[in-house]
Amino acid sequence: MLIKPINGTNGRHRSKAAKPKGLFILDADAFELSYGDEHYKTITSQVEIIAEPQTRESIARTPELLGPVDYIFSGWGMPTTDRSFLAQAPRLEAIFYAAGATGGWITDEVWRRGITVTSAISANSTAVAEYTLATVLMSLKHAWPLARQTREQRRFVGRNGAPGCYGSVVGIISLGEIARQLIALLKPFDLKLIAYDPFVSDDSAAALGVERVSLADLFTRADVVSVHTPVFPETLGMITGKLLQTMKHGATLINTARGCIVREAEMISVLSRRPDLQAVLDVTDPIEPPVPESPLYTLPNVFLTPHIAGSVGSECRRMGRYMVEELQRYQAGEPLKWQVTDDATARNSHRPINTFLRAPATGAVAGAAD
Repeated sequence: MLIKPINGTNGRHRSKAAKPKGLFILDADAFELSYGDEHYKTITSQVEIIAEPQTRESIARTPELLGPVDYIFSGWGMPTTDRSFLAQAPRLEAIFYAAGATGGWITDEVWRRGITVTSAISANSTAVAEYTLATVLMSLKHAWPLARQTREQRRFVGRNGAPGCYGSVVGIISLGEIARQLIALLKPFDLKLIAYDPFVSDDSAAALGVERVSLADLFTRADVVSVHTPVFPETLGMITGKLLQTMKHGATLINTARGCIVREAEMISVLSRRPDLQAVLDVTDPIEPPVPESPLYTLPNVFLTPHIAGSVGSECRRMGRYMVEELQRYQAGEPLKWQVTDDATARNSHRPINTFLRAPATGAVAGAAD
């Protein structure tokens, strides 16, 4: 769904003949990962880039570079856009963010200034959904414990205790952008999909091809549980040891969302008592990576990856491409596809506007996004 620009002023500071001025501000490695020469050349064909790519640190030393800038092209490492920063950029009208969540740097001052913001969060969601698809299928084959046992015992061990990929139950927690992409990827497989999301109706869930269930039922029924919950005060620690203890024999927990959604100490306790369970963790809490003495490094039923579910390597160029395409739409005065709005950001920095749902005024645990 295309979103019409609601905040942008699209050329308010210049004549139609003038070429807009732009600046890249992001981590040095993020520039190469997300844009590189290919996307840089496309952007410079439409925008006058006034200086070499800047970092958060370098622009703090030379804020005068912001003075003539109409567009900022950014990604990981975007500076906080507070009043002090924006005061240095009186002409700024649009920020193209070749990364995911904007909540770490965006402020209300952006909206007060009427600055357009667009984000490549959907491109990053694609990478997470693809990673989760692979992890779900491998988990249903019990690939992690069987590979470990084969290595340890130096023989092929019994394999028919795995649930397999026919008729098994996959539980999805929160039906946001990533979860919806994952559901689409899982459709060709003969699996039963169930989901917990208090802000999605039974009919809406059914339209996605999933059965809406309670959180407790999801944990007792699923062969694989995949967490895609956003971070709200009410979702911190929502996955308890008690829930994990109810999981089926041989079930797997996958967390690609945020470590703080799971009560990590309780999870470690359950995994220590239940060697039949498997946890595939791409995120941890309270820090990433875990402290060196963390049991997550030594528990045999934990498969720990270094936050690789999101865009890595060449996948990052997809985020840059999304911003190139958004620039072209913006320049043409066309509706933007990935525009970020103030109300969406207030609810959840990980939710693209085209799946935004306002939370009902209840005490339910928020969970309608990634």
